[in-house]
Amino acid sequence: QVQLTESGGGLVQAGGSLRLTCAASGRTFSSYAVGWFRQAPGKEREFVAGISMSGGNTPSADSVKGRFTISRDNAKNAVYLQMNGLKPEDTAVYYCAVRWFGTSWTASNMRYWGKGTLVTVSS
Repeated sequence: QVQLTESGGGLVQAGGSLRLTCAASGRTFSSYAVGWFRQAPGKEREFVAGISMSGGNTPSADSVKGRFTISRDNAKNAVYLQMNGLKPEDTAVYYCAVRWFGTSWTASNMRYWGKGTLVTVSS
């Protein structure tokens, strides 16, 4: 069992930055690839960025490339999402989860979702 808790969301102006944290408790966190997803009102949950167990592989969605950076600290059981150059279209609830099945970053492959943290970007 893994419990994940997201934090760091808030209200920020366009162009600003936020750092989200996904804190884990329970089973060995370093044994899992971890992903950040987001869900805007009326839209499906979408992949934002992922990180392999070692941190060496960090794919991200085209919409956030060059602006968002994912990282992890296995000693602290945490994964981070540094978000720079935020845009109003980044407004969403952001979730982290571990990848339980397969190798692709789809929501159906993920497990142990946190409750999310709301990011609101004003124009």
